[in-house]
Amino acid sequence: MKQLVLLLLLIPFLAQAQAQSLRGQVLDAEGRPVPFASVAVPALTQGTAADDNGRFSFANLPAGAQQLQVSAVGYATTNISVTIPAAKALTIRVKNEGKTLAEVVVTGVGRATEIRRSPVPIAAMLGKEIRLNANSNAIDAAVRGIPGLSAVTSGPNISKPFIRGLGYNRVLTMFNGLRQEGQQWGDEHGIEVDGYGVDRVEVVKGPASLLYGSDAVAGVVNLIPALPRGPDGELHGEALAEYQGVNGMVGNSLAFNYQKNGFQTSLRGSRRQAHDYRNPVDGLVYNTGFREVQVTGMVGVKKEWGGAHLWLSTYDDRQEIPDGSRDSLSRRFTRQVFEGDKDDIKDRPVVSDHELKSYGISNLRQRIQHYRAFGTTEIRMGPGELRALLGVQQNHRQEFNHPTDPTQPGLDLQLTTVNYQARYLFDAINGYEFTVGANGMSQDNRHLNATDFPIPPFRLFDLGGFGLIKKSFGALELTGGLRYDTRHVHWNNYYVGPDPANGFEQAVGATAPDARLQFADFQRTFTGVSASLGGSYALGDKLVLRANIARGYRAPNVPEIGSNGLDPGAHIIYLGNRSFVPEFNVQEDIGLLYKSPDFEGSVEAFYNHVNNFIYQAKQYDASGQPLRDPVGNSTYQFQQAQANLYGGEVAFNIHPTALPWVSLRTGAALVIGLNENAALHERAGNAGRYLPLIPAPSSRSEIRFTAPERAGTPFTGSYFRFTVDATATQNRFYAVDGAETRTPGYVLCGVGVGTSLRTKSGREAVQLVLQGDNLFNVAYQAHLNRLKYFEYYRSSPNGQLGIFSPGRNLSMKVVVPF
Repeated sequence: MKQLVLLLLLIPFLAQAQAQSLRGQVLDAEGRPVPFASVAVPALTQGTAADDNGRFSFANLPAGAQQLQVSAVGYATTNISVTIPAAKALTIRVKNEGKTLAEVVVTGVGRATEIRRSPVPIAAMLGKEIRLNANSNAIDAAVRGIPGLSAVTSGPNISKPFIRGLGYNRVLTMFNGLRQEGQQWGDEHGIEVDGYGVDRVEVVKGPASLLYGSDAVAGVVNLIPALPRGPDGELHGEALAEYQGVNGMVGNSLAFNYQKNGFQTSLRGSRRQAHDYRNPVDGLVYNTGFREVQVTGMVGVKKEWGGAHLWLSTYDDRQEIPDGSRDSLSRRFTRQVFEGDKDDIKDRPVVSDHELKSYGISNLRQRIQHYRAFGTTEIRMGPGELRALLGVQQNHRQEFNHPTDPTQPGLDLQLTTVNYQARYLFDAINGYEFTVGANGMSQDNRHLNATDFPIPPFRLFDLGGFGLIKKSFGALELTGGLRYDTRHVHWNNYYVGPDPANGFEQAVGATAPDARLQFADFQRTFTGVSASLGGSYALGDKLVLRANIARGYRAPNVPEIGSNGLDPGAHIIYLGNRSFVPEFNVQEDIGLLYKSPDFEGSVEAFYNHVNNFIYQAKQYDASGQPLRDPVGNSTYQFQQAQANLYGGEVAFNIHPTALPWVSLRTGAALVIGLNENAALHERAGNAGRYLPLIPAPSSRSEIRFTAPERAGTPFTGSYFRFTVDATATQNRFYAVDGAETRTPGYVLCGVGVGTSLRTKSGREAVQLVLQGDNLFNVAYQAHLNRLKYFEYYRSSPNGQLGIFSPGRNLSMKVVVPF
């Protein structure tokens, strides 16, 4: 480890390259300057801002081919390829809002690549689109705009990303290229990233194990923060305030960034708090409030030899945990006051209106603290570029579930992760582009002051290496690669016993009185080979055909092989299976993408076969009765079987040049997941035909009207939009033992209006966004909302079971850049 840190520190001084400058001007379609446009080089994490005449310059860029990304309020993001040094100043023209498929991505491919030429299905969403929505969290922001991406939720602030029907440890979530490592196996908390600081989301829809190793068999969600922008020597930033009516959510964020002579720094602090959310069936849903504080900072340099950046962040979330308990007649929510009680009204008093509207955090809660520090470097070295990352992060998860002792956590897990990766991008040789690299991590997970022990404390070491090659043959581009991974997991015998002071269980030594073995020692090494081969073919200037076949690998996670206890937030006793082998999947993708001045569209289809698919199955005793503990918690054990998933997405964007102020966008997704376990079919029949947690077919459509830019007016980027989110009935669900139920379809309508005010010099002064979601206050339950199944009774007076999803949400957001 010390040698790697020393290498990262010495690399800038060992590498040498000649600094190159680049200058140009950003103009609109009529040839008028676009003041203060943002110009970025995504692959180098470097950016600047144009002046009031649209002129910009870079002083420290490496020689060679680069992709520039230009954006401005009210204009479509534009990407162009340049070769540095450039013989003359560039002229870049941008159009009114519309384009999407020409975006450049850096996730899931060896180097910066235009989306529509990537053989791997990739989608992206820009920060300016994210800002137009009333998002509950960072994942919720991406789900709204990327077909094929969905989320399992447990309340407004808890979302786990799913890609084409697969999630949890099958989706790798990253923050600026660093894999996010928390307790991803749990349902009761979200992704520990500041949503206000996300400037771009890139999603790989399919196996990405080739570049990232285990846990990316379904794909990758990369949350990318903003680059420092603005001319050298100027302090820039923004102040943001937001309010959402459905749960009284108040959010604030303050950000600063500065750059001069290659030095770059940024700092953002955010705070959000909310009380219980409301819907038309349940009213205010008890214990769904939260309070979170986040700080993210960066300092770095960008010089002629390349660049190096250090990122630091802290995340602190206090999240209430709903349990769904109610009074059987009034259907009002009740509150637990004694250990182990269930639904007796004498023991569970009805929650008062004051508690439902309070911003205070109740005793039944969790606290998630996440600390992150990592450094990245990109340098010219020899015949190519070296990119390296070294990071450490610690996730501390506590669940407080003891009503008689609210300061005593049930779960108290501390996960420490060290991440490391290095990638070398060779310069093109006779048209061939080679990339080689290695990455991995080490982990140490411990129980601290806990009384519940659902998973063992463990140590993990993971390492993999890969090679990737790309070659262009005129209109045809081919990409292929191979990777080998190894992961070692082990833990020792772990004993628990009663704590005489409070009667709860605690960790004890093997010789302690009444000690029992909770986890027997375990040691195992998992290995896997990943591969990918694909290409894209340009059928003229407008049409691109792309196809890819990829093999992914995922080692079983620790809960799947080692669980032995109650997860109090999920109300389920989990049992692992120590004999599990890794999951492997093979996915075939084919896509057709079209782009013209007036229309962009894409159609993509996939087929995904998974070997050794891991899922949960309810356990029964010898008499055929479900296994339950004294308070009614069911017992589930992880199983493996073959699985097949297939489906696709369609998206189009109409933005006629004759009517530049109007655009129509639509995206739709379908996925069907089949469980191929023959023994399950024999026992459960059609109830076991489908996989669990498969999203219902859905679509999102938006018509947007953008006011033309007019000289002399203080308004810019003014728009009105109307959205329709349609979700079909989900009849294909995992019905064994009542694990899931049919979910009716629904249609949600939304409306948004916004504008930006600018100064006389043309600089943006304030952005205002007003948004209304679920305008007609539709009562619905999303199929992937876990709260749908939080029900204590088999029937209810109103015939509606479980907790419903949020109702009408009127929100306002104000952003003041400076």
